[in-house]
Amino acid sequence: MVKVKIYAEGGGDGQLLDTLFRQGWTEFFKKAGLTGKMPSVVRGKGRRRTFDLFKTAITNPKADELPILLVDSEDPVKAGHTVWQHLKERDDWDKPTGADDNHAFLMVQVMETWFIADREMLKTYFKSDFKDDKIPQWPKLESVTKQAIYDALDKATAECKTKKYTKGKISFEMLALLDPNKVEAACPAAIRLLDRLRAI
Repeated sequence: MVKVKIYAEGGGDGQLLDTLFRQGWTEFFKKAGLTGKMPSVVRGKGRRRTFDLFKTAITNPKADELPILLVDSEDPVKAGHTVWQHLKERDDWDKPTGADDNHAFLMVQVMETWFIADREMLKTYFKSDFKDDKIPQWPKLESVTKQAIYDALDKATAECKTKKYTKGKISFEMLALLDPNKVEAACPAAIRLLDRLRAI
């Protein structure tokens, strides 16, 4: 049986963040129906380091292991562009030897886009001080810019004294609470990732 190893972007230092990161993805993938064929997730921390770890894995393949890259798109993905075309244009990353379109996936445009897809999770996590009306009802979430997503979360959690939105501990805790069905309903790139994992 092939073991999937996902090299995922996710910053910060320390064992606590490593643990919360793995727990977050594990819970998300379980709820997405992947129990029994769960991928392992490697926290790449910075974007470039994540790609470098993936590149090393894909160019030095193990017979029973399938490396997958998962990073934010950071910017809109042009119509008709593959993930590798986007990463070449935006980051100047060349597709490594041995990689194809089934080895690279994007969170469009950032992980926080997925959070906004599940407003019930946001309300549950941030509780009564969360201001849902500060987040627009965007019809196409993946078309919303990274900065607009961040600004909306900042405004919606501005009065949440102990849990104002930040990357790291809070974002990884939120990942564990996400409903994959809601993410897939709003984010086609998430469908592509989860369908691929389910098919392995």
